[in-house]
Amino acid sequence: MSGGGEGALLSVGGLAKRFGGLAALDGVSFELGAGEMVALIGPNGAGKTTCFNLLNGQLRADAGSARLKGRELLGLAPHAIWRLGVGRTFQIPATFASMSVRENLQVALLSRARRLGALVAPAGEAFRDQADALLARVGLLAEAGRNCGVLSHGDLKRVELAVALVGEPELLLMDEPTAGAAPGERFRLMELVEVIVAERAIGVLFTEHDMDVVFGHARRVLVLDRGRLIAEGAPEAVRADPRVRAIYLGAAAGRG
Repeated sequence: MSGGGEGALLSVGGLAKRFGGLAALDGVSFELGAGEMVALIGPNGAGKTTCFNLLNGQLRADAGSARLKGRELLGLAPHAIWRLGVGRTFQIPATFASMSVRENLQVALLSRARRLGALVAPAGEAFRDQADALLARVGLLAEAGRNCGVLSHGDLKRVELAVALVGEPELLLMDEPTAGAAPGERFRLMELVEVIVAERAIGVLFTEHDMDVVFGHARRVLVLDRGRLIAEGAPEAVRADPRVRAIYLGAAAGRG
């Protein structure tokens, strides 16, 4: 294992999950440091989303541990993990389409303040300044009054990023952060993530099928195949690994 050592932000050891006779994850171990962007890649069915779902409490692990700054995450409910500082974005953006961009942020802020019970009408002025500050940070303040249902996919990804930042995460799990976005928007979004990571020293674990995004933005790359971690290291070392080329990158690994 490489990564953060004793000072790791996230330490995962022996993580395992079975679905019947299928080992979705089989003894996966890795570390991730504060301010580090790490890509988790592999073919469809390799176990990437299962790993995310275990780390944020949507699934229960059969074995292993996952510690955030020494605090065990496994066994905790998703909302408890969120409050400990683990944020997540999804392949399909999880926003309220009928609400404005600003209202989506206000709802998240009300939830963080444990005031969602007061939300019996549009959010009005509740946390408006904080919402607008987050929207400005992701470049969407001009869209604050528009409903999420009319935004481009790339802008929805930015809204979801802003919502994830509401919890002031120390660790951010990003599932296919550029999926559905136009090619140019993919790199602008990841550049924004890189800047925010540097500013806030957030650790980021992301899955991604676009290998240009992976090798252009990850500091380290972890490769899963059939539930097992088969390679990890610097992007160029992973790109050159014959096992990775054989099971995942294929002909694409030879380009560039």
